[in-house]
Amino acid sequence: MLSVRAGFWYNITIYDMLIEQPPLLYRLLFPEAIWRIKRKGGARVVYLTFDDGPIPEETPWVLDLLDRYGIKATFFMVGDNVRRHPELLEEVRRRGHSYGNHTMHHLQGMKTLTRRYLRDIAEACEHIDSPLFRPPHGLLRWKQARAIKDHFNIVMYDLVSRDYSRKLTGPEVLANVKRYARNGSIIVFHDSLKASRNMRYALPNAIEWLLEQGYEFRPIPM
Repeated sequence: MLSVRAGFWYNITIYDMLIEQPPLLYRLLFPEAIWRIKRKGGARVVYLTFDDGPIPEETPWVLDLLDRYGIKATFFMVGDNVRRHPELLEEVRRRGHSYGNHTMHHLQGMKTLTRRYLRDIAEACEHIDSPLFRPPHGLLRWKQARAIKDHFNIVMYDLVSRDYSRKLTGPEVLANVKRYARNGSIIVFHDSLKASRNMRYALPNAIEWLLEQGYEFRPIPM
């Protein structure tokens, strides 16, 4: 079984697996993870999340935008960024958002030995006190996932905006949100330099559109 699974990973590219809305097969590989927070009846809700920060060039801009709309979100933070900018974590807390661990050095699990990966997460815990964890690139080894689930809630996603892609424009990133958003979606943006151009266009427009569609925004509970 393990050899079949390993071959599966090497024959499918990252884009095939993670583009925009992860397929059911990919979700089934990690049943311990949260992919979507389904709700029956009542309000239609989405969960905005931001990966790879916090950094002074982008995170304050995102926080101010969220304040403008009265929205709470969830920030998955790289430990080394928090080490350099601890005041940004404090600002995220102060403004009422939730936050989680995104490893210390933004390591990709499939390219990192499990012992090294878990050590990197533990190092990030020295700076980020949260029960939430999201793996960079959404890639994990099964052994890593089994170990992590004993200490964290593993939060994946239902919709990847792809704001980081240099092959896409801001309007195309916005179109991804419009196409794939649904009740309970965990939506990924990035408060990073790489995503800045697309994110700064798509995020406010996506918020406006989601509000027009009747969605509420909530943070992922810690």
